[in-house]
Amino acid sequence: MLRSACALVIALAAGGVAAAEAPVDAARHYSFWLWAGVRTQPELARARELYLLASEVGGREPVRLLSRRSAVPHLPDTPLWLVVRVETLAWPPQIYGQVLAQLGRWRAAGNRVIGLQIDFDARTRHLESYTSFLSGLRRQLPAEYRLGITGLMDWSSNGDPKGLEALGGVVDEVIIQTYQGRRTIPGYAAYLSRLGRLRMPFRIGLVQAGDWQEPPGLTANPWFRGYVVFLQNPARP
Repeated sequence: MLRSACALVIALAAGGVAAAEAPVDAARHYSFWLWAGVRTQPELARARELYLLASEVGGREPVRLLSRRSAVPHLPDTPLWLVVRVETLAWPPQIYGQVLAQLGRWRAAGNRVIGLQIDFDARTRHLESYTSFLSGLRRQLPAEYRLGITGLMDWSSNGDPKGLEALGGVVDEVIIQTYQGRRTIPGYAAYLSRLGRLRMPFRIGLVQAGDWQEPPGLTANPWFRGYVVFLQNPARP
């Protein structure tokens, strides 16, 4: 996945002057991605939802499910999404069973597992094949789990309307990533200005400490469901 997540900074415009970008402050948010190797932060104590990286489907032969956590989490009071980072959609049958088994282990440990998120950088022109893969996964996913994905900003700008509509009929939410690595992608406002084409529940993924200014009209979009912040360790001096 393009590493994601960040905090919303609402900068108020004064006297008609446009609000400026400001670093994403995780303390202003309640939903977070937490990747392996990222240290615990005080903001996690107030989290209302967590997206935890659990494993990765490697793209090299043989395709395998690789664990990215040393142990099953135990967070009974916080709704959790189990995240699988995906490098290839060519899953052998056993991968599906292994992912479902992970979900079962997390829930059996007392966690409030609410969904499975697939973190895959699907190119805009390949949305049709991605939707086909997700449809197959959805058929195997127990009904009590939601299915979520991460998405690229280019989808809303250049995605085929029929392809986006089909995708919206399969997944419960998409989180649009506005960053790559540790930084916000320049020119994000131009991409997000076309979010009206995205007819499915979506959130915006921000990167902690990345630059951000909320685009006009975003919170008025009926499909907008809020922000998810990608937590990261402080950069070394």
